[in-house]
Amino acid sequence: MIRIEDLTHVYAGGRRQPARTAVSDLTLHIPDGRFTILSGPNGSGKSTLFRILCGLARPSRGRVFIGGHDILRDSAAARALTGVVFQSPAVDKHLSVHENLAIHAALHGLRGAAFRSRLDEAMAWTDLSGRLGDRVETLSGGLSRQVELAKCLLTRPRLLLLDEPTTGLDPASRRGFLNALRSLRQDLGMTVLMTSHIFSEAEDVDSVAIMANGRLLAHDSPQALRERLNGDVLVIDSPEPDTLAAKLKDDLGVTAMRHGDDLRIDEAPDNDAVALLERVLTDYRALVRGITVKRPALEDVFVHVTAEARAEVALAASDQQENAA
Repeated sequence: MIRIEDLTHVYAGGRRQPARTAVSDLTLHIPDGRFTILSGPNGSGKSTLFRILCGLARPSRGRVFIGGHDILRDSAAARALTGVVFQSPAVDKHLSVHENLAIHAALHGLRGAAFRSRLDEAMAWTDLSGRLGDRVETLSGGLSRQVELAKCLLTRPRLLLLDEPTTGLDPASRRGFLNALRSLRQDLGMTVLMTSHIFSEAEDVDSVAIMANGRLLAHDSPQALRERLNGDVLVIDSPEPDTLAAKLKDDLGVTAMRHGDDLRIDEAPDNDAVALLERVLTDYRALVRGITVKRPALEDVFVHVTAEARAEVALAASDQQENAA
């Protein structure tokens, strides 16, 4: 459904700001009927990629196909297959649910019996039964998001693009929204691509794509990604994480990756995280507030692959400085 080939996007620089490469030589294929989550740290390029897929930005190089249609050469056909839920709300909160949906339908030429039929179809995937006459501003955050989902479904898209749609939702609303997406994927065969930084949302999807520094670092099933980390993961809460990381490296030859205030070690000596835990508590107790051994989760994979990418960027910058000198 989505085929991205050697995609690059460069934001032009100005008098005070140099040009910036947001997406670099990215190739990504998402088969029809897959639910894929796209994740990455701030500045990873995922928002730029999302804008390109939606037709809001023209790439500097490369090609993008949706349902076999080149989004630059056959943009109308590509858009006809696509529904979009943006991160910022795209409904009028002062209008009713029905009024919002009717306006969107009219923009697509749906009126009368055709609109009523599509409306029944779209509402079947939401929890908005009996709320068509309610103003959107009276709905919860989760139900407001479902109005936006219903808007997209009116046009029967084959591809649904969503940009962090669960941001700000409570856990129950988030679960309800994700359940609706999974049902759409399973029952209608719809392809879903959703950006998210909440790793628990990716546990039950078909595949996860991780970006950093404009590059695609990994794209695989959640299980296959977790299997990239062979052993257990040691997580250390430290009041001085940088100091402790340096000591672990110098004294034990162990690389600890910082994630917030935590240190994460996914390659313990001899794959024995428990033995390393005991050593850390014995030698560095004053630098430990809490310590845990756990099985790898998607968040651990994310920390691992993005840390490797940051290290590569730092090494490349160092080499450039040396060559310049």
